[in-house]
Amino acid sequence: MAKIISDEKEIAIEDGMPIKQACKKLEVPFSCEDGLCGTCLIKIKEGMKNLTDITEQEKNMGIENKEQGYRLACQCKIKKGVVIIEV
Repeated sequence: MAKIISDEKEIAIEDGMPIKQACKKLEVPFSCEDGLCGTCLIKIKEGMKNLTDITEQEKNMGIENKEQGYRLACQCKIKKGVVIIEV
């Protein structure tokens, strides 16, 4: 079981699942939920390696460099472990 953590709140999530629902519970704002608007942009403070690769939608939004530490919450899946985000 993986975890998404933000501001000392944590949500358990099954390995391999999208993080969207957990991020909604952690008060990440969402709009289109399809990777087109960028509303759900989150900063990954720890655990980038625990997320799936950047999607085409994220590349189209200019989030091409995982070292920058930003992802679209609507596009990520967690492979395993813990991911700490900043909203």
